[in-house]
Amino acid sequence: MTTDREQPTIASLRAETELALGDAAEARWICEVAFAHRPLTDILHERATDRMVAHLDAMVARRRSGEPLQYVLGEWSFRRLDLAVDRRVLIPRPETEWVAGRAIELALAIDGDRVVVDLGTGSGAIGLAMADELPLDGTSILLTDADPEALAVARANLAGIGRAARNVTVAEGRWFSALPDGLRADVIVSNPPYVAVGDPALDADVRDWEPAQALFAGSDGLDDLREIIAGASAHLRPGGWLVCEIGAGQAAAVTALARSAGLIEVSIEPDPAGHDRMLVARSAQ
Repeated sequence: MTTDREQPTIASLRAETELALGDAAEARWICEVAFAHRPLTDILHERATDRMVAHLDAMVARRRSGEPLQYVLGEWSFRRLDLAVDRRVLIPRPETEWVAGRAIELALAIDGDRVVVDLGTGSGAIGLAMADELPLDGTSILLTDADPEALAVARANLAGIGRAARNVTVAEGRWFSALPDGLRADVIVSNPPYVAVGDPALDADVRDWEPAQALFAGSDGLDDLREIIAGASAHLRPGGWLVCEIGAGQAAAVTALARSAGLIEVSIEPDPAGHDRMLVARSAQ
């Protein structure tokens, strides 16, 4: 990359970045972050500061090393939100946006006040999207995670959602142990670990960069789903909903788990790509 003594223009740095990465879109995103989140079209004629050049060089080096773009940027979009992300949490994905959207639909259909729990929240993506899109009045949302480092990211993201943050509480603990005694939710939603240890289908960039504790769940990928499904009815109001993201090939096993746990109206719903993506089931209590 060009040295800072040459006082390069933003336009020349963008061109060098695109050449280094071989991807115009990634180059634009990285440059916009390096240049203080300013639209490139507004500043192409300007000259970069030493700090901007150093920041850009570091980001390009990280991306060329194979680090996921989202971690290099330090942020990624999820539904209507821009979330801070780093290696402490999973990268928010489009399929999880679909899970959040389904949980929002179910919560909106509730008459009166609604209580929502996002188990294993990670970056806070699902729960904060729900806080952002559900009515400001009459909504209470609890975000939980067993990992204090993940909760630190969720709290940072909570600060960025404006007035809706008043409806959100954050608690540390493993699955239902984080919930206050006696709490009954209208909707429990979770994107738990569901990858089998040693799964050869897992992309290397996911395996090598994203947190293992948020990915892997035993030899069949179902350890955490078993725990969540088994405990859901005891923490849902009568008729309350459980929504869980699931992995490919888990539909039959997860359906059986839900029915064995006494849940009703059990269904497996697809994402826009047609892949089995989520368990949706209701408490009979």
